Amino acid sequence: MFRKKRSTIYTIEIEGIEVEVTRKSIKNLYVRVNRRNGKVRVSCPLRISEKHLTRFIASKLSWIKKQKEKTTLIKPERALQYLSGEKHLFMGKEYFLVVKKGDSKSNVFLEKDSLIMQIRGKDTLEKRTKLLDEWYRAHLKEMIQELIRKYEPIMDVKVLEFGVKKMKTRWGTCNIKDQRIWLNLELAKKSFDCLEMVVVHEMVHLLERLHNKRFYFLMDKFMPEWRKANTKLNSFID
Repeated sequence: MFRKKRSTIYTIEIEGIEVEVTRKSIKNLYVRVNRRNGKVRVSCPLRISEKHLTRFIASKLSWIKKQKEKTTLIKPERALQYLSGEKHLFMGKEYFLVVKKGDSKSNVFLEKDSLIMQIRGKDTLEKRTKLLDEWYRAHLKEMIQELIRKYEPIMDVKVLEFGVKKMKTRWGTCNIKDQRIWLNLELAKKSFDCLEMVVVHEMVHLLERLHNKRFYFLMDKFMPEWRKANTKLNSFID
């Protein structure tokens, strides 16, 4: 019985741009840039050489870059004023912001369905924004540390350093040489499984640099349900 060859999916990088390549039973080459997240995908015939494929992608780089400039991974957030009654996210759940001014130490904490922000001294939008960001950062670091401790022995890897910062186009990054990972501050607003998926993703890069067949095999091995979280996050990863 004749069996049709299965498609092969892997990732290559050209001039700093990651391209997901799908080899399948087609006759021509096609390139697409996702309008939502800027992800670049190329479909090509099964037997085309890597040299030919690379030349094709290189010839399209100018167009690809223009398309990517029109998109950002992280959806722009509505303009927030950090006023009482606004809805703010934490770990995938909405909370109503309650701003209190007084002599108590500036602080942020949860109380049932409310996010309480206590302001002491001069009250400005910048101060409120910074206060909430630092609260997000502190909680996110605690959860990231717990996840790293959970997965290090399972994956037999070591994360020497991690950090949290604002990023416009990535949920996380990994410096393989320094064994350091960075996570996007926006993950504090997403559900825990989304955070876990991104942490595992970056830690898998300590075992496999590329987004190739082995990388996805390892993702399936260490977090079998990662694809559901990835869909929820609407990230570039899958």
